[in-house]
Amino acid sequence: MTEITTIGVDLAKSVFQVHGVDAEGAVVLRRQLRRNQMLEFFQRLGPCLVGMEACAGAHHWARELGKFGHDVRLMPPSYVKPYVRRGKTDQADAEAICEAVTRPSMRFVSVKSEETQALLMTHKAREFLVRQLTQVTNAIRAHLGEFGIVAPKGVHNVGRLLEAGERANLPAAARVPLRLLADQFCETRDRIGALTKDIRREAEASDTAKRLQTIPGIGPITATALAATLPDTTGFRMSRDLSAWLGLTPKPHSSGGKEKLGRISKMGNRYLRRLLYVGAMGVIAVRRRGQPGEDWLWRLLQRKTAKQAAIALANRMARTVWALLRNGTSYDPALAD
Repeated sequence: MTEITTIGVDLAKSVFQVHGVDAEGAVVLRRQLRRNQMLEFFQRLGPCLVGMEACAGAHHWARELGKFGHDVRLMPPSYVKPYVRRGKTDQADAEAICEAVTRPSMRFVSVKSEETQALLMTHKAREFLVRQLTQVTNAIRAHLGEFGIVAPKGVHNVGRLLEAGERANLPAAARVPLRLLADQFCETRDRIGALTKDIRREAEASDTAKRLQTIPGIGPITATALAATLPDTTGFRMSRDLSAWLGLTPKPHSSGGKEKLGRISKMGNRYLRRLLYVGAMGVIAVRRRGQPGEDWLWRLLQRKTAKQAAIALANRMARTVWALLRNGTSYDPALAD
């Protein structure tokens, strides 16, 4: 059998499609593997280049196959899609992955450790609970609004809303679901608080998170999320590449030599982009309460709305994050403006 040099693996839940080529690019392997056959198959192979899409389970398989000496590289699925010739089959996907992994211009995703994935799982669980808390809050506000009971907006005012509901002369049939929603609100809020404490403890123990927190607008949650998602910045040639990956740069619409820039692309990691935007809005709120000045942010606020300035500031924060992660330094306010 001809020696296999490159393999593309189309991951799935139970059945995996494998496509292998030799040094000349000739196809020498096409087959399906069950989940329990994966490790045994790759253990028998000599070290080779293995390409996978960065999807569910990809980091696990990358760590396992890497133990056998294989060079495992993960790629964003959107970057692999152009190499699919025609149709949507597992075999066509595996062939496209095998082709894409050899391209010199391809960008790869760093393989995450189990500890990093555990921290990101904490972030995702907290984000999920925050969405649930918002849903419960809206449900309580909507139901009590039907009885003419209202309170100012914000999660911190839900307690006042529930107290008003308890004092009101509501029908007995309405009090039972109200108490159920109130209990779910309190339980979800306590669970979010517990996960937030875990994230803060991780931020105190991580040197990278401590350095990132020196940037105005970045707190423990944003710092740990950035440190876990970006363990290696070598995939970004310059700081703008990171901000573009986060979807914070204008989307180009160019044709006939005329370049037009539209709104931000909103591509990439939505969670990190939202954290940076929220942090930027906090910085802007503090700056607007301060004294007028000639700094970059104050001049921008004179020309743009707060939300537009927040996007620009989030872009700038992302560039600063790239510099700090690459150079291993802390934020220097003297170089900010």
